[in-house]
Amino acid sequence: MSGLLLEGKNAVIYGGGGAIGGAVARVFAREGARVFIAGRTQAKLDAVARDIAALGGTAETARVDVLDQQAVEKHADAIAATAGGIDIALNAVSVMHDQGTLLADLSLEEFMRPIDGFLRALFITSKAVARHMGRERPGVILTLSEPGAKLAVGGILGHGVSSAGKEAFSRLLAAELAPGKIRVIDIRPHAVIDAPAAGSYTKDLFQRSAAAAGQSVQEFLDHGGMVQGTLLKRLPTLSEIAETAAFLASDRAGAMTGTVANLSGGALVD
Repeated sequence: MSGLLLEGKNAVIYGGGGAIGGAVARVFAREGARVFIAGRTQAKLDAVARDIAALGGTAETARVDVLDQQAVEKHADAIAATAGGIDIALNAVSVMHDQGTLLADLSLEEFMRPIDGFLRALFITSKAVARHMGRERPGVILTLSEPGAKLAVGGILGHGVSSAGKEAFSRLLAAELAPGKIRVIDIRPHAVIDAPAAGSYTKDLFQRSAAAAGQSVQEFLDHGGMVQGTLLKRLPTLSEIAETAAFLASDRAGAMTGTVANLSGGALVD
């Protein structure tokens, strides 16, 4: 019996060239999955694929815009035709948005940007993969949210509503897809301590808040208010998120669906 968590599984990761998506892709491949990474920037996808190949894994890249429904469906169909089906999917695509602006100064466009962007991408990718999952080959759809889903703080209206929307989407989709043997689990990390150094958009996202505190983005993540608001007094790492994702996608987590894996360091407690 193989000791690999995802031996023989086909996994598609949208945003696979990004910080979280790339970290998950590398761990999935290490655990035996055949990995398909999709995203907008070919160079980033190629870098992840090279890392995976160097360790003896299998990764295939595709330049896909997750907001283009036809392109996403065509890509998923091609994976299923080539590999025989899709077992695991993760949407790790990010949408740049505002954090820090209060209602009085927040435009409707900025409020709606993360809500429309994140949820549109989640709907399109989930719909594309779900038809190639389940039945005799159980499937897993993983989603990503943030503590903003439940926090009550000022300045994150659009971000918080989009986060809550992603968690609601995951919960409702889990109920809908369960009869077809497809699990849906949300992963809720806090800001990721080593993501900016790995090329994450959070380097730009947190620039304003860090500057207001007189800190660099890394200092802000190392010692700022978000850290102090956690029980563990630290933020999660890319490795912790990727390792958790691999477990959740594996048969060892076969009884889990419709729930949130809370990686907030205790910023939220359930």
